[in-house]
Amino acid sequence: MGKAEVDARMNEFFEYVAKFSQQFPEIAQGFMGLAGSVMAGGKLGAKEKELISVGIAVGLRCVPCIYAHTQAALGQGASRDEILEAASVAVLMQGGPGIAYVAEVMKALEAFAGQQ
Repeated sequence: MGKAEVDARMNEFFEYVAKFSQQFPEIAQGFMGLAGSVMAGGKLGAKEKELISVGIAVGLRCVPCIYAHTQAALGQGASRDEILEAASVAVLMQGGPGIAYVAEVMKALEAFAGQQ
């Protein structure tokens, strides 16, 4: 899967998130506020939080989440190996089905190659 296909899937996802946000602004604002608070600096840095998010996204089998958090982890300076290691923790915790979603992480890494 190339960057164009990953971008198209992400754009479609965000298009529907925007539609949902227009219809339910208070829910969207509440979620974005929570996300901002959780991802803000603290004892864990932004890179570590994005790596945790990649692992959780794999565990939950959320493809848009995988793409978004892989891109964000790269933006925070995470390496390909760090991202794949974080994804592998989800495989450990989830078992065999988790490995199928590591492929989505690899697709995202290919699509966002060179973005660090």
